[in-house]
Amino acid sequence: MRRAITLLTGFLALFLPFTLVCAADISPGYPAPEFTLKSQKGKNLSLKELRGQVVMINFWATWCGPCRQEMPALNTLYEKYRDTGFVLLGVNVDTESDNAIQMASKLKATYPILFDTDKRASVLYQVSAMPTTILIDRDGKVRYIQKGYVTGIESKYQTQIRELLKE
Repeated sequence: MRRAITLLTGFLALFLPFTLVCAADISPGYPAPEFTLKSQKGKNLSLKELRGQVVMINFWATWCGPCRQEMPALNTLYEKYRDTGFVLLGVNVDTESDNAIQMASKLKATYPILFDTDKRASVLYQVSAMPTTILIDRDGKVRYIQKGYVTGIESKYQTQIRELLKE
C-alpha cells in the first residue's frame, strides 16, 4: 500500500504540472501565458518584460517549409513596426538550436529568435500546427491566433498589428 501511494504521488508530481499547463486557455481575450526562453544572443527573454508592447509570437521549426516561406515576410513586418511598440519573437521548437540559428541567419531574420527545446512554451500555447502565430496586445491578452501559413497572410497581420498599436 505504501509503495502504491509513493508511486501515485510520484506520478502526480510528474504529470500534474503538465495537466495544469495544458488547461491554460489561449483563446482571444485571455491573458497570454508567461514564459522565459533563451535567445539567439544567449540571454533569457521573458514575455513579461514586453508588457506594454504589441507582441507577435511565431512558433516555427527548421523542418517546416511554410515556416521558411513565412520568415522573410515576418521580418519585413518587424522592420516596419519595431520602432512603434511592436515586437516579434520567433520561437523555434527544434530540440537542437544550431540548425535554427543557421536558418534564421540564412533567411536574414533580424527579430529575436528564442529556443523552446523542451517544448514548454509550445505546450502553454497549445501549438498544434507549424507555423503558429499569436498576436498579443499591450495589456498582455491574446488577440489573434493563426495556425499554419497561407501566402499573403502578412497583409492580414499588418492590419491586426496596426489595430493593436492604435489601442
